[in-house]
Amino acid sequence: MEYTNSPMVVYTKLSPNHSGQRTHSIDRITPHCVVGQCTAEGLGEWFAKSSTQASSNYGIDRDGRVAMYVEEKNRSWCSSSNANDQRAVTIECASDTKEPYAFRDIVYKTLVKLCVDICKRYDKSKLLWLEDKDKTLAYEPKPEEMILTVHRWFANKSCPGNWMFARMGDLAEKVTAILEGRFESVDDLKDVSSLTTTTPFLVKVNIDNLNIRKGPGTSYERTQFIPVGVYTIVEVKSGADSVAGWGRLCSGAGWISLDYCNKLS
Repeated sequence: MEYTNSPMVVYTKLSPNHSGQRTHSIDRITPHCVVGQCTAEGLGEWFAKSSTQASSNYGIDRDGRVAMYVEEKNRSWCSSSNANDQRAVTIECASDTKEPYAFRDIVYKTLVKLCVDICKRYDKSKLLWLEDKDKTLAYEPKPEEMILTVHRWFANKSCPGNWMFARMGDLAEKVTAILEGRFESVDDLKDVSSLTTTTPFLVKVNIDNLNIRKGPGTSYERTQFIPVGVYTIVEVKSGADSVAGWGRLCSGAGWISLDYCNKLS
């Protein structure tokens, strides 16, 4: 694979914290949350310290400016996983300092644009979010596919935060829509960061073997069951087949009907 760098970059400060040339071609993108409304320069100074022992290929600062800290030909130290970082373009995104670590709208819009740029440069026509860790890591992408992964799969971290985690599917859909020519650019998409969401909250599932579905409704395929217990919901959507609505599980496993749950304070 011939590696290139994004033309969207407006600031470059190369970090010494990387492993040199990749041992795998690029077929993943891993967005992260910085846990701070950083500038491109500030994050660059942090990654420039060898004592930081971390880096990313790109950063998107609080104003939506794209910075490069590790060239795409090299493996960054970003996801607590050598295997993931060998094949992923890693992107640190400015965020709030507290859960759900929300991004500003301009940051999310720039993330969509940067993912489109990455996919186009490597001749990818689809960006996929498979939600499940085991399914994703076992999946061998087709030549035209790029896969999304998240840091929380490889370390005991919230990254990319519940705000972004709830939007991973939305990110994949928007990027793919642009790649397929259904929209010319992200500027044609309205309210790019809006979802029918709420602040993450806990629910107690009251019945055994509650269905988990791929989407918010009984028309979506059932993937597995969820036992009685307490779970985090990061997104809510209404549905004719559920009075209380459907909740997306923080784990990424899918959606459950909130008719069979109690919301916890």
